[in-house]
Amino acid sequence: MADYRIALAGNPNTGKSTLFNALTGLRQHTGNWPGKTVIHAEGEYDFDGDTYTVIDLPGTYSLYSNSADEEVARDYIIFEKPDVTVVVLDATALERNMNLALQVLEMTGKVILCLNLMDEAERKGIRVDVDALAAKLGVPVVPTTARDGVGLKDLQKTIQRMVRGEIITRPLQVRYNEEIEKNVAAMEPSIRSIYGEKLPARWVALRLLDGDDSLLKALKERWLERKEVPVHGRGA
Repeated sequence: MADYRIALAGNPNTGKSTLFNALTGLRQHTGNWPGKTVIHAEGEYDFDGDTYTVIDLPGTYSLYSNSADEEVARDYIIFEKPDVTVVVLDATALERNMNLALQVLEMTGKVILCLNLMDEAERKGIRVDVDALAAKLGVPVVPTTARDGVGLKDLQKTIQRMVRGEIITRPLQVRYNEEIEKNVAAMEPSIRSIYGEKLPARWVALRLLDGDDSLLKALKERWLERKEVPVHGRGA
């Protein structure tokens, strides 16, 4: 029996916690993230002989370190490296939700998009071409209505296939203006030489260009306390 870790990310009010409860049932517990007043919710479910630990990340609109919630979600995806990150989207508000999804796709390729609240989308006359969305974003998209249990088995099966290496993703990478892309390209080799495969070089370069002091602090703390990754540059 293998044990895999699945992170749930998403905007507030997407049904993420409902999905968490539907997956884990009574096999869950809550507390606080270490050093934070942010609630930590974790649970388990079994599927086809394997056990999956589900971490319900704080609901956020971005991962740009503007709040403790965003820092917790960012740090878990980047440093703890879950086997799969499921980004829960509100099918009635895809444009608003896509900001977070694209940020996660810059951080990891082990992503599944859970297109939740499909019943509400249908009632509003909203039709989503799931296959076209998956092709555009380069990762699986699974439609669900978590509160009714619709699509949960499909989601669990997709998670299983991803952790077993049966799904190869090609996540969409947002292209920025010429100056930013030039700076990113110049920084990536140095970042890779420092961190190897521990961190996504392009994402780190973008965050450094954006002056993300919170990320620099997190990198420094992890190097000093856990000896995980070295830190160079401003804030080191």
